[in-house]
Amino acid sequence: MNWFVTLYFTDEDDQSGWFYHLWLLDQTVKAESPLLTSSWPAHGSDITLSGDRYLDLGSSPFNTYHFDSGSLPLILYFNQAVEGVNVSTVTVSSEFNLNKDVIWKPILSNNSKTAHVWVGQLKFPKVELDSLGAYTLEVTLGHSQGIISSGGFHYSHPSHFSFTVHVQPAKKEPVDGFGSEKISWRDENFYIYEPDSLESDLVLPLDHLSIKNEHELSDFSWQEKIIDEEISNFRELLDCKIGKLTLARLLTARDALVSSDKSVHSEEVLRLYSELMRLDPPHSQFYKDEHSLILFEKVISGRESLLSYCFRYRNLTSSSSSNPICLRLNGLSLSRLGSFEKLLWVQMLDLSHNELRSIEGLEAMQLLSHLNLSKNKLGSFTSLESLRHLKSLKVLDLSYNEIGAHSVDTTRYLCSSPLCHSIGSEWDGSELVTDGVSLVSYWEAFFILKGLKLTQLDITGNAIADEKFTGISG
Repeated sequence: MNWFVTLYFTDEDDQSGWFYHLWLLDQTVKAESPLLTSSWPAHGSDITLSGDRYLDLGSSPFNTYHFDSGSLPLILYFNQAVEGVNVSTVTVSSEFNLNKDVIWKPILSNNSKTAHVWVGQLKFPKVELDSLGAYTLEVTLGHSQGIISSGGFHYSHPSHFSFTVHVQPAKKEPVDGFGSEKISWRDENFYIYEPDSLESDLVLPLDHLSIKNEHELSDFSWQEKIIDEEISNFRELLDCKIGKLTLARLLTARDALVSSDKSVHSEEVLRLYSELMRLDPPHSQFYKDEHSLILFEKVISGRESLLSYCFRYRNLTSSSSSNPICLRLNGLSLSRLGSFEKLLWVQMLDLSHNELRSIEGLEAMQLLSHLNLSKNKLGSFTSLESLRHLKSLKVLDLSYNEIGAHSVDTTRYLCSSPLCHSIGSEWDGSELVTDGVSLVSYWEAFFILKGLKLTQLDITGNAIADEKFTGISG
């Protein structure tokens, strides 16, 4: 990148040099081969499988999963989209000999065969669910070739993680618990989560969310040296927009090379993007999205910071110990989301009062059962296609968005028409008319929601929320 410095002072209307610089920066920090960056359950975690809505007081709400479906999801998150995840390339070892029964499925956001997220369902023998017990499971991958990135590179270095599953049998006489009553997202129904001393050792190991691969490089000295030199050069170009933008990208890349979760330069990067929004209004949305990605990562990366956004729901019909943690990221002016690999454990999420126009990437959060997207800027159901992959979702709040308010849906290309060849096989002609109402007028909503088992849906305050649609969705 040394000779590239001669391009710094070219005609500002010639953008080719800057695009090449961005490509070089990406190549400097990006790992060539695919890596497993996180999983759920996380390495070293203790997971409690609850057969009902009761939990012992000693069980951490971070590590509790309600065993309603009879299987435990095992989620793998790769830094690149990959294919070839199966029982031959990923081994799950336990006293149950689960590996041969695991069916791995990619969570696809497009028509590609590769995916960042793969999910395998671990089925425990039913007899074991009737008695209390603890079982250790070990997961290994990379011991044989077969996992390949979209770029053609093999996952060639072994990775290993393990976790313990505690099975808590169902009570003989369960009562109505969390999930059976209507959820209200009002502020007074939540209180900050404060782990007590008895629970401190059981709290989700937030410091160990990312899996440490044996082949991870520990010496980034040459990359660090190059980027530090670039940062020094661009600090002299802060009187122009491209200088501020490139410096923000360089500082972000520099933080990415640091193994810890702390983003040393996050405050400076946020300030740079704020200045760019003011200096360059025509591109303010782009800067806003980049600002949101940095802010989002800053909020969720540190243990203390993340815990400050964790709340308990005041459930009046059951013990509060049976409620999962709600991650409340509302009111942060977020326009874009990222860093999903650090949120695989979340079951209840509040993203209300933000500026989201899309929820792309949210499909990675396979444990989500409660989701609040109210009071954002979501303009159509096609911007919500990620919801199709959240099969555990029970409660969804889309109220007071802009769904149906725009005559031209600019996100329609994200979701195919039900009448086209690509997804036509998923549709039954008899489904196109319900209660005398043609679903062709609401095909986006039907396509997104029809595979979900929602118990609560709120679309109040959207243009689409007329009597006909309410009758169909109800």
